[in-house]
Amino acid sequence: MQSTIKLDQFLKKVGAVRSGGEAKMLIQEGSVSVNGEVETRRGRQLHEGDRVVIEGEAFVVEELQQ
Repeated sequence: MQSTIKLDQFLKKVGAVRSGGEAKMLIQEGSVSVNGEVETRRGRQLHEGDRVVIEGEAFVVEELQQ
C-alpha cells in the first residue's frame, strides 16, 4: 500500500493534466495549491485527505493504493 503520491503524478491520475510536462508547467507557474497554499514543487508528497486545487477545480487525495 502506498501512503503518499507525488503532486505531478496525482494530477495525471485524476485527469487534471494529460502529461507530466503539463503538470510541471502548471505547478511551476503557481496554478496549483495544496491545502490552501500555492505549491511549486512537483515532487511534493501528498497524503490521503490533502486537497489539491488546479485552475479552480478541487480534488481530494483518497485511497492511495496502486
